Amino acid sequence: MEQTNKPSQSHTLQSQPVELARLEKSSFMISLIIVSLLFLFVLWPFWGSIFWACIIGLLFAPLRQRIQQIGKPKPNLAAGLSLLVCLVMGILPALFVIASFFRQGADLYQRIKSGDFDIAAQMDKIQTAFPVINEFLEQFNVDIAQIQAQMSDVALSASGFVAQNALQFGQGTVQFFVGLSIMLYVAFFILRDGEKIVAAIVRGLPLGDEREYLLFNKFAEVVRATVKGNLLVAAVQGLLGGIIFWVLGINGAFLWGVVMTLLAMIPVVGAGLIWGPVAIYLFAVGEVTQATILVIYGAVVIGLADNILRPLLVGRDAKLPDYLVLLSTLGGFAVFGINGFVLGPLVAALFLAFWEIFIREFNSPGCYEPDERSSH
Repeated sequence: MEQTNKPSQSHTLQSQPVELARLEKSSFMISLIIVSLLFLFVLWPFWGSIFWACIIGLLFAPLRQRIQQIGKPKPNLAAGLSLLVCLVMGILPALFVIASFFRQGADLYQRIKSGDFDIAAQMDKIQTAFPVINEFLEQFNVDIAQIQAQMSDVALSASGFVAQNALQFGQGTVQFFVGLSIMLYVAFFILRDGEKIVAAIVRGLPLGDEREYLLFNKFAEVVRATVKGNLLVAAVQGLLGGIIFWVLGINGAFLWGVVMTLLAMIPVVGAGLIWGPVAIYLFAVGEVTQATILVIYGAVVIGLADNILRPLLVGRDAKLPDYLVLLSTLGGFAVFGINGFVLGPLVAALFLAFWEIFIREFNSPGCYEPDERSSH
């Protein structure tokens, strides 16, 4: 009996270290997940600053590499010069535009509140010029007076929202510049140590180095395409819209140019949500020449800027179909807000990349091809 018990005892002794190793590994993985989630929770208040710091690092990494190759400066100097270019070219002009937008929005709110700009009176002019609108609405038993009141409330609320945020922007200057400083600080280290950070992440993720580099390259492609493409297209459309509004003598040309810039991030419709209703209003008040010029300019000049530049700068570089760019951008705005114009197409591109890897590596066509010998 003693001899028969020896093998079972040795088997038990051998299994104990294996079970202990599994327990230790499981405990470590659970602890790793908990600590990682806690770390992300700690960083969550600054996720916007970190997100845009990563974007700055991706966009200006080629410039940092060129600076590094030209004069062979130290990494700190190359990263600092790249960040300075970013500050002069992008951040300072953006701050000026934001401040001007809030200032003109506050002025518009005061005009509407004081009655200098009467929305209901302007809608009366449109109804008089286009009686077909009244006939169309009456078919559906729509109360035109109620629509006028609602439009006035919407205009007052929208301009009041801008004015309120202008006040909050002024009161929250310290908080804003803290976020801006964090963004620039993190961007500096991403510019300086970007390759090392990517290499460390690749070593840590258990997805396979080749797949991870493919996903990182896709991430970089989409971010560069969407940010450069969307921002450039939006800036061009907003600039063109602001110029034509200024030429035609429309009040608040700069304000409407900024609004068109923001709306132009939405493919297809974008800036037309502003210049279209303004053209209808000009027709209604008898400014036929101005309205005709605005319609032709908007459809040809502003429209072509979107139809030509966006596919070239966004769809081609991001390697996404135009319809997917549109849907993912709209969905990104709905889910993530203003950051959605980057995050939406990014999620779509990573979705396609993951499925491409799965189809290529785990679901090859040969797995489902029938055996020719069995058919005979």
